[in-house]
Parts: sequence; C-alpha cells; structure tokens
Amino acid sequence: MRQKVIIDTDPGIDDTMAIMLALKSPELELVGLTAIYGNVSCDQSSINALKLLEIAGRRDIPVAKGSNVPLFIEPHRYATHVHGEDGLGNSNLPVPKGKVLDISAAEFIVKMVLKNPGEITLVSIGPLTNIALAARIEPGIIKLVKEVVIMGGAATVRGNVTPVAEANIWQDPHAASIVFSAGWPLTMLGLDVTTKIIQTEEYLNEIYLANNTATNLIKAVMPFYQNFYFKRFGSKNIHTHDPSTIAYLLNSKLFTVKPIPVFVETEGRCAGQTVPDFCNQWGTQTHANICVEVNFQGVLDLIKKRLMN
Repeated sequence: MRQKVIIDTDPGIDDTMAIMLALKSPELELVGLTAIYGNVSCDQSSINALKLLEIAGRRDIPVAKGSNVPLFIEPHRYATHVHGEDGLGNSNLPVPKGKVLDISAAEFIVKMVLKNPGEITLVSIGPLTNIALAARIEPGIIKLVKEVVIMGGAATVRGNVTPVAEANIWQDPHAASIVFSAGWPLTMLGLDVTTKIIQTEEYLNEIYLANNTATNLIKAVMPFYQNFYFKRFGSKNIHTHDPSTIAYLLNSKLFTVKPIPVFVETEGRCAGQTVPDFCNQWGTQTHANICVEVNFQGVLDLIKKRLMN
C-alpha cells in the first residue's frame, strides 16, 4: 500500500526538489501540500505550491494555506537571500490557475488524519507552526499520525542561522517545542546529516540530462541557490536539506538513527537550539529518532534515479 504523505512546506528551492522527488516516487501518495512561511511569506509559499503542482501536472493534489506568523514571537526575516524574492530563484514561473482550499493548513491536517487514522505521515520541511496548531486544534491526532518526519534541528553540529540553531526550528521554536514533546513517532533529519549529503555541480548537471518536467523545473530554480552557496562557501555545491526527508521515507536504512529525547530552547540567545538529552537526565519526554549518520552516496543515488526516471 502506498504511504500517504502531507508535506508542510515553504517552497523554496530545496523544497521544490523534495516535492518533485515525492511526486516521482510511486511508493508515496501525496495527499496534500500545506503552506507555511519561512523561505518566503505564507502567501507566496501557497502560490509556489500551486505552481509546482501545476507544472508537474498534479492539480488534483490540494494546497492549504497555513500560518503567516510564529505562535508567540515576532517573525524573523524570510530567507529570500537564499531562495530569491519569489522563493523559486526568481525564475518567473507561470502564475497558477488553481486556488488554495477554503480551510487552513492546520484544519486540513486534522481532517486528513482523522479520515485516515494511522496512515498519514507528516513531512515538515519548513517551520513547525502548522503542525503545532493542528495538534492543538485536535490533540487526538497525536495518536493517529503514522509518523512526523522533520527537516530541522542540529543535534551534534552547529546551527546555520545562529551558532546553535537551524533555520526551521529558529523560525518558531515554541511550535517546535510542542511538536517534539507531543508524543507521536517523530524523526529528525537535522544538519547532522543533511550537510553531509552534497550535490555537486557535476551531479546536478547529470540530473538535468534527463530533460523531464521535474529536472527542467529544478534546473530553472537552482542557479540562485547555487550562487548563494558560492557567496557563502566558495562553491556551487549544495547541501541536501529538504529532499533528505523524502529519501528517508523511501529508504530509512540509509540513515543511522538514535532514539533520544530532544528539548527545544524557546527563549534567549539560544532560541531554536535542539538539545538532545543523550544521558536521559531531564525527565520522561518521548524519544525522537535523531538521524546521526547517513549513507550519503546512497541518498544521492536514490534521488538521481528517481528524478531522472
């Protein structure tokens, strides 16, 4: 049976690759995209989600618009310096014809989980506000979600927006704290593994040779992202953040995971830090599956094979 997936996303260049990878994977049934702020505003991410699905020929997949602000803190800056003003590398993709649903992202998540108990995997590749709101609207879904898979956090490495915080967690640490402490099965793919999976220029150019809808779309949005990496790191090689979540769903054996309680710092200079309690000293919080190592070549091979198919 195909695995039912909702992707909570802020498209986003690496979000684009993740979504295309999911659509090219027959094991997965993408039952909806829920839009969140982060790389761009939620208004823009909703438009982008519609654009991506229409380009892929999948207007049958619904898009629900989520929150445009964190739960409690003032919004941080959007990552337009990484993804472009439109979030898609300033690629000027066609304006979508479709519309978002009449219900919010959190309401859509609740509706779909209740309709499909034990079958829905929530994949978060943006800030966790929508998923936290869904759990608050209907706490009963916590026992009905199959799994929550998060691209976010940094357990044993430094952050990428502050010395200790990864961007998705930093954008709404209170929401992240709710999600990590909820008690549902949760897997965290943080910077510990995503920065080890490096897509080189040669690798991307080989993918583009497929000349299909997915690879042509990725080729159109990717240059802005590569230029950011060049300015920051001196190379146009990129880390594989958001697509790693889909690779995990397709083959979890490519990742080494450890069950460890994770606490999220919500205040002060270290807000957004994900703190693994390796020694179980801080109480009875439910363990998360933290990805600590990865077969990076296996992930790269999987992504390439699916996108080029």
